[in-house]
Amino acid sequence: MTDASGEAPESGGSAESPPVGDSTAVRPGSGDGRHGARHHLDGTESTGSLQEHVRAARTEFESHVASARAEFEEANERIKARTGRDLIVATLIGLVIGGVLLASLVFVKWTFIVFALAAAILGIFEFSRALTGAGRRVDVVPHIIAAVALILTAYYLDPWLHWVGVFVAVAFVIVWRLVAQMAAHDGRRYADVLGDTVIAAFLQLYVAFLASLCVVLLRQEDGQWWVLAFIAVAVSVDTGAYAAGISFGRHPMAPKISPNKTWEGFAGAAVAAVLAGVLLGLFMLGLTWWMGAIFGLCVLATATAGDLGESMIKRDLGIKDMSSWLPGHGGVLDRLDSILPSSMAALALYYFFTPLVA
Repeated sequence: MTDASGEAPESGGSAESPPVGDSTAVRPGSGDGRHGARHHLDGTESTGSLQEHVRAARTEFESHVASARAEFEEANERIKARTGRDLIVATLIGLVIGGVLLASLVFVKWTFIVFALAAAILGIFEFSRALTGAGRRVDVVPHIIAAVALILTAYYLDPWLHWVGVFVAVAFVIVWRLVAQMAAHDGRRYADVLGDTVIAAFLQLYVAFLASLCVVLLRQEDGQWWVLAFIAVAVSVDTGAYAAGISFGRHPMAPKISPNKTWEGFAGAAVAAVLAGVLLGLFMLGLTWWMGAIFGLCVLATATAGDLGESMIKRDLGIKDMSSWLPGHGGVLDRLDSILPSSMAALALYYFFTPLVA
């Protein structure tokens, strides 16, 4: 309807609609949408760029790891070709044995006896097998019985009874060999029989007696730290000689006995022994620095003599290692050749130095 003037009445509060097709008209929310789209696009680009950087960094890291691994394997192959040892396997086995040894000494020291018994039994068994392969007659069972008895007396009986036990153990294996030879009736030559009895005594003294000295040292006051220290120095001697010999070895030390040993390796062993002796002497044994240096040098001498001595035995027997029970190392005695003789030096130095620092 219209009023009298002919004009339509205004609707209360209504607004005039914008003209259709007006380019200036703004749709609600259209600006916010474009702004959000730009933000979404920028965020997607940033995420993609970050992922590319991560992928590039990962690729570069994997490349470095692969390169380092290739270099390590190449170095390991060179060492293996030169020494016949697998460095990776040898290191892993060494860490396992070292961990067991450390735990036995640090937590409950009498458990080291189990370690000493196992080492002595395995050492006697593999040495006996090597001697038998060279035509010698060795009675394994009596040797093991004597070794077990000797090591146990070293810990549980008075010291003078231990020395009686040493004599009894040696006499026991000699008498057993002679009785076994008489029972054989095979006409074995006198020189061979004599050689068998000498070897029986040597085997008992070299493996069982020297292992028992470790146990004698263990039972002393703070003896577990002395055992740990002298073994650590002996291992340092081997490690220093190995590293220096591989890196700088040029001049053979004893080519007729052990062609791979060099004077450069011995120099590395000497440096490692003195450093280890001083540090362990100061911080573990309560010694002065010069006592620690003497400790390191004495272990250096006995460890080197033991290493060369066993090399001479193996060369005489025509073998490279006592056995292959420890991959990367050889046999048990190939690892104990520097430790067993060093037990004498460690025990003597304990008795000499302890009163001076008490």
